[in-house]
Amino acid sequence: MEHQEKPTEILIIEDEEKIARFVQLELEYEGYRVEKALNGRDGLELIKARPFDLVLLDVMLPGLNGIEVLRRIRQFSQLPVILLTARDGVVDKVTGLDGGADDYITKPFAIEELLARIRVALRKKTAPIADASLQAGPLKLDPERREAWMAANPLDLTKREFDLLQCLLENKNIVMKREVLLDKIWGYDFSGGTNAVDVYVRYLRAKIEEPYHQKIIQTVRGVGYVIRDE
Repeated sequence: MEHQEKPTEILIIEDEEKIARFVQLELEYEGYRVEKALNGRDGLELIKARPFDLVLLDVMLPGLNGIEVLRRIRQFSQLPVILLTARDGVVDKVTGLDGGADDYITKPFAIEELLARIRVALRKKTAPIADASLQAGPLKLDPERREAWMAANPLDLTKREFDLLQCLLENKNIVMKREVLLDKIWGYDFSGGTNAVDVYVRYLRAKIEEPYHQKIIQTVRGVGYVIRDE
């Protein structure tokens, strides 16, 4: 029996039903399997229930807006998301890209451009990625996928914990001063003091050291922290 390739599944989250239906028909004509949701909450439930390959997400959704929907998606999934934004939505574009969107397209758009952007996003998803992972002993971190593992077990890290760990790994064998870490991770205008670094190092140790009886992050008294390549 001949093996049939599974069709690519795309979810459209768009509250304007005419636009959603138009895009759905065009994508189905191209051979994609398409579902649509008319609000953010329904879209999120579909994503949790089904393995979609890509999401087209309108920013201006009623209730739960597209940026918030994106934030929630990124808490559990890295599937490609293309934002549909208004022509003057510069802030939305920047916020969306910073929040983990793969691309955006401005309304009104030509369907050919949308199809091209979808193809690019899907290629990125399936392309073999050069191994840019960072490692120290049993600890491994993938900055591209924003995933980390300890002894092959996935770690559940917050954004701040991940950024701090990545910074220490990228500067392996270099003692990182608390002030430098604070500037890199929290920003120069953060007014909470360097004890924020100590607090987050404690959070990290509780996740990557204590359960595995390992010593990964070393304290350099009066200076800061270092991960050594040992």
